[in-house]
Amino acid sequence: MLRTLLIFILGVVAVSIPAAATSAPNATLTGVVGPAFSISLKNADGTGVRHLDAGTYDITVTDNSIEHNFHLNGPGVDQFTEVATMGTFNWTVTIIDGTYTFVCDAHPTLMKGSFTAGNVQPPPPPPPPPGKLSGKVTTKAISLTSGGSKVRSLTAKKYKITVSDTSKTQNFHLSGPGLNRKTGVAAKAKATWTATLKPGKYTYRSDKSRKLRGTFTVKAAG
Repeated sequence: MLRTLLIFILGVVAVSIPAAATSAPNATLTGVVGPAFSISLKNADGTGVRHLDAGTYDITVTDNSIEHNFHLNGPGVDQFTEVATMGTFNWTVTIIDGTYTFVCDAHPTLMKGSFTAGNVQPPPPPPPPPGKLSGKVTTKAISLTSGGSKVRSLTAKKYKITVSDTSKTQNFHLSGPGLNRKTGVAAKAKATWTATLKPGKYTYRSDKSRKLRGTFTVKAAG
């Protein structure tokens, strides 16, 4: 009877002892510097780090050059590899609210990056670069191209338009919603225009010849 009671008590104690809690693994980041003039810090999914939640991170840094190093600096963090060494290094860091930088100390203006963390939000991405168009008019022909192909349809945004007017008897005249630019008729000329093309129909032509004419449409972005 006593043995049965003892077994019962031990069983109750065993059931009552909770299992030890298992903490979640740290998020992982990957830093790479070199061998060329490049430096990067990426998330586990391969995207570049622009913003992180506050917390603890495991970072694996691969230093591929004795001419460069990887230096991570920000609130509470100052980790770096040596310029004269190469190899793979593992850091565990605690990221808090703030802005962090990663640079090559030997080339800080060429090899650099940054990200924000916690309640500090990243700046908006820079606007996309303008598209490039090439206009040309000769005595007998007129054209507007993008990447060597005739322009038929474009997306509404800012464009840099390089115009080559090689005729003293014709000109290049581009017009459409909110735009009316042209070269002179009596002289050869080269011009560069920067314009935001809006949705609608555009025409490029010579004001001295009905045969030298082309059109294209601009569609709304998205």
